[in-house]
Amino acid sequence: MKHFLYIIMGLMVVIMTGCDNNTNTTTLSSVAQLKAFSFAKNDSFPGLAAAVFTIDERLDTGLVWNKDSMLYGTRLDSVVPRFTFATTPGAAFLTFPDTTVVLTGYDTLDFNPRPIYLTLRSADKSTTKVYEIRPSVHRIDPDLYTWTQLTASVYPEDDSEQRVVELGADFVMVVSNGFELRVFRSADGAEWSSPAVPTGLPAGTRVRQIISDGNTLYYGQDNAVYTSTDAVTWTAHNVSYDVRTMLLYWNEQVWALTGDEGNYELATYANGALTLTGLRPDGLFPVSDFASVTFHSPSLRERAMIIGGFAENGQSLNTRWNLEYSRHTPENNGYRLQEFSIDRPSFKSLTGISVIDYNGQLLLFGGVDDKMTYYGRDILISDDEGLNWYAADTAKNQLPEVYQARQKQTAIVRNNDIYLFGGQDKQTTFSDVYKGRLNSIDW
Repeated sequence: MKHFLYIIMGLMVVIMTGCDNNTNTTTLSSVAQLKAFSFAKNDSFPGLAAAVFTIDERLDTGLVWNKDSMLYGTRLDSVVPRFTFATTPGAAFLTFPDTTVVLTGYDTLDFNPRPIYLTLRSADKSTTKVYEIRPSVHRIDPDLYTWTQLTASVYPEDDSEQRVVELGADFVMVVSNGFELRVFRSADGAEWSSPAVPTGLPAGTRVRQIISDGNTLYYGQDNAVYTSTDAVTWTAHNVSYDVRTMLLYWNEQVWALTGDEGNYELATYANGALTLTGLRPDGLFPVSDFASVTFHSPSLRERAMIIGGFAENGQSLNTRWNLEYSRHTPENNGYRLQEFSIDRPSFKSLTGISVIDYNGQLLLFGGVDDKMTYYGRDILISDDEGLNWYAADTAKNQLPEVYQARQKQTAIVRNNDIYLFGGQDKQTTFSDVYKGRLNSIDW
């Protein structure tokens, strides 16, 4: 019996050995397919390895591309490509306009010449697949502001002041030369209407104190608030308090300054009446040539700031009055007024400036100091809601050379574009219009 078992075991060994010999025959793959593509890490360009490439398996030539372009300035002249194949190819090489490179897995290559093709041949040499590799790098600097002059002159030069506001879909420029008022309208800032003569405004109207809620214009003087829906026909509304100046439209309310120096109080206007707010500035407050800007704090609180300008006694101010609304603040219906320059006095006295909220920063244009020295063409920036300011990087954010230093210009943001209108220097009243934009504002 034992002898019989030895015979059976020997036969099984022979059979198994035969099976091993048969399965050692290798079948070469007929698949030629790229599964993934990337660039190896390069410490000089952190975004290089992070680029995500999509592979489109088209019928003829496949396409390898990155939907999100790599950062501006990323160099592709010395990169290491990484390929993942469905199966080990029989051959893989890159074809550039002037050379062909057989891939080794450790190649440092220049991916700038276009087009670039990857050719795969299956292990059994029966299938060939070609892919075009199209890496994309942002060609424009995302941090660069670009500026265009829309018009050199809305009206001939004269000794005038102007104010530009938005009214519906249009820009409205109201101009005063001390004797008459004129109104110009434009849908794009480039083409402007012939002048119209407004009616219903009082003598001595200070056009730079006109404000807009987008659909209606407001102007205050003495015991009246004047309103217009077309900038031409104005209606007077008698109010119970003396209007020193209109301040701004903010938090869906029209704001004005009432009273006189030492006894000012902020008020809101609606339906023909002024309502006092209980907010009383406890220091010098501007009545002319100030800038106002509205924005949201990081906590999404409604914020507004009134910057610089002239006090009633003629003093040039460095004040930054901050208005804030919080529904959790019971006093003054949730509103608070605070003077920032008490804690941050380094801000210089400036009048005739314009300030906008743009790309999460406050940008300040133009103005003169307390000695009537023009600030210049540099743009000031605040990253902390108006507490501290610094000059913009002139390599990235500088007004065009043709733009002259000035004050009393108007700055407006529309559809992520910055519009600068007019202004004046010691000799000239400008009525030119410029449009600027941060390249990456809607990337």
